[in-house]
Amino acid sequence: MKKVGMLAAALLCLHGAQSQTVYKVAEPVEWVNTLMGTDSKVSLSNGNTYPAIALPWGMNFWMPQTGAMGNGWAYQYTADKIRGFKQTHQPSPWINDYGQFAMMPVTGKLKFDQNKRASWFSHKTEVAKPYYYSVYLADADVTTEITPTERAAQLRFTFPATDSAFVVVDAFDKGSYIKILPKEQKIMGYTTKNSGGVPSNFKNYFVIYFDKPFTVATAWRDSTLLKDQLELQADHAGAVVGFKTKKGEQVVARTASSFISFEQAELNLQREVGKDGFDITRRKAKDSWNKELGRLSVEGGTSEQVSTFYSSLYRTMLFPRKFYEINAKNEVVHYSPFNGQVLPGYMFTDNGFWDTFRAVHPFFTLMYPSLSGHIMEGLANSYKESGWLPEWASPGHRDCMIGSNSASLIADAYLKGIRGYDINTLYEAILKNTENEGPLSSVGRKGVKYYNELGYVPYDVDVNENAARTLEYAYDDFTIYELAKALNRPKEEIARFAKRSQNYRNLFDPETKLMRGKNKDGRFQAPFNPFKWGDAFTEGNSWHYTWSVFHDVQGLANLMGGRESFTNMLDSVFKMAPVYDESYYGTVIHEIREMQIMNMGQYAHGNQPIQHMIYLYNYAGQPWKTQYWIRQVMERLYKATPDGYCGDEDNGQTSAWYVFSAMGFYPVCPGTQQYVLGTPLFAKLTMTLEDGKKMVIEAPGNSATNLYVQQAALNGQPYTKNWISHQDLQKGGKLVFRMGATPEKTRGTQPAAFPYSYSTANK
Repeated sequence: MKKVGMLAAALLCLHGAQSQTVYKVAEPVEWVNTLMGTDSKVSLSNGNTYPAIALPWGMNFWMPQTGAMGNGWAYQYTADKIRGFKQTHQPSPWINDYGQFAMMPVTGKLKFDQNKRASWFSHKTEVAKPYYYSVYLADADVTTEITPTERAAQLRFTFPATDSAFVVVDAFDKGSYIKILPKEQKIMGYTTKNSGGVPSNFKNYFVIYFDKPFTVATAWRDSTLLKDQLELQADHAGAVVGFKTKKGEQVVARTASSFISFEQAELNLQREVGKDGFDITRRKAKDSWNKELGRLSVEGGTSEQVSTFYSSLYRTMLFPRKFYEINAKNEVVHYSPFNGQVLPGYMFTDNGFWDTFRAVHPFFTLMYPSLSGHIMEGLANSYKESGWLPEWASPGHRDCMIGSNSASLIADAYLKGIRGYDINTLYEAILKNTENEGPLSSVGRKGVKYYNELGYVPYDVDVNENAARTLEYAYDDFTIYELAKALNRPKEEIARFAKRSQNYRNLFDPETKLMRGKNKDGRFQAPFNPFKWGDAFTEGNSWHYTWSVFHDVQGLANLMGGRESFTNMLDSVFKMAPVYDESYYGTVIHEIREMQIMNMGQYAHGNQPIQHMIYLYNYAGQPWKTQYWIRQVMERLYKATPDGYCGDEDNGQTSAWYVFSAMGFYPVCPGTQQYVLGTPLFAKLTMTLEDGKKMVIEAPGNSATNLYVQQAALNGQPYTKNWISHQDLQKGGKLVFRMGATPEKTRGTQPAAFPYSYSTANK
């Protein structure tokens, strides 16, 4: 069969290309579809993503804007018109945006209002890649192209022959400023529009330089054009500059922004774009993506699998974003989204740890330890500047989701050998979380007094999602226990967190074999409906959250009556009908609908709490069921198409599940050194680690039918465990799976093969 390399994009367009076997991936970025997940809406998420034009973890992203100003669903695949091309920092539509301004070309009559300037477009004329975006705007007869750097970008507009070619700059409402400097062919301004989590002095400063003199230059406010006015501060400020163009003439805008100052924005532009032409910036951006995506090289999958893999890997590498800049002295500095000061050191943001502690950050500790170290330094800075660790930052603290899962990130990074940051400050911050509620319910631990005194957060004390909080606090306490041991903390302190890690037991109901809310007096809440979403749980029900005992799966199995009963309960998740009780919300939230329509029973992969559950068969001696269900999820619930996810993608987490699962293992319990084995997706995957070592994962004969692991060998020696260690992966080498079409029911069935559980390690 003919090899596929540079012809990747072309093959994807051919009839039947999904069955084409890929033997070599020359440029992984060309396999990415940034439109994956964009066919979404409030009532049903197929990802809730937008086509981010960005570099990995870049400070600024760009996007085509189809939604109205302020609409979190800023790009929807089903839209007909584009209103502008927006610099964005939006991590999700639910969190919305900040640091945003837009540009839009128009021709003929000068139109600057967001509705009047909007142009029809078609996906048939749209090219959407991580490093480059292009689209034809039919009403203006203009093609717009964008290519990014980390803090800057170039936009290129190809105009028709006209004396009325314009570019509208929109600094958006809620407080903005614009200034036009015609002699310098420059526009400068700032935007203060945000969705929360910012200090009072927050501004995003931007500069734009055009490569063609202006024939028209004027500011506008709201719906009013201010003739000949070149500077304006208003609730909603904007600018229009005009040109006389020949047919096919290209006008290039070079732009950058800063959260620090206009001077820093100029420096960011000079440092990252300089005198580079558009095509040079595009090539550099493409090279950057190929370098990072190429750290995982796959062979022997279908075109569809390769595209889905690299599209998911792209999403995994977007967040958290770099919220720091390099000053004139080449020092790393950041505008603090907590106290409004400009301070030294790293800062990262736009991340919800409730989602990303599970697989995104463990992926960084494995593949990008230096980045992980910088993120840890950023967490220490966040604590110093605000008094709290962030749990959902965008850009500062946001009141969203539950838990104190920053402990998991910190412990996992330190225990896996990542250094270069102030671990003592971070440990102090972790301890503060375990004893205090925060100024927001998402910071610190809501209900902490009850949790520490009773061993659980009661159902009847007006603390929402109490059972979910208890389970996550108990897991986080396990990671603190492991970190405390590594830091040689006092024995009493170590013992305290060891004991608290077992608090999950307090919510286990032996009658139903499920986790259940418990009242302050020690009685379980009644009536109890295990299919009720919310209430005691977070965006899920008891069947989803019962498995949130990442650190002690054997302990949970013992409570359920042993291995057989435990696996029967796991099986039940898939066998039950997708029934639900939405009464807590008063409406069917999109997460419920996504579970219902996926036809996998109560398995709700579209949300995070249950995503690790498939791997738990490994703890009970039935790894072949893990292998079966992994492939079911990968084949049925993921595709590199606009409707390609089965729920919110959420800062890379749902993508990281796919990436890890394709590699053949998954970090069920961050804070341990183990990855639980599944079934590799490709015939060969090569991991290039940060130090240059290579770990090769081979599965010759792998296919849609040969999905079951028969035998495994590590560096030529038989490998019988259901997990592989972080240390073994870091050494490099070769892990080989022999695959087959039928379950191998003798491998991995004995306790000696099972992954770590606290109860087993501490008998």
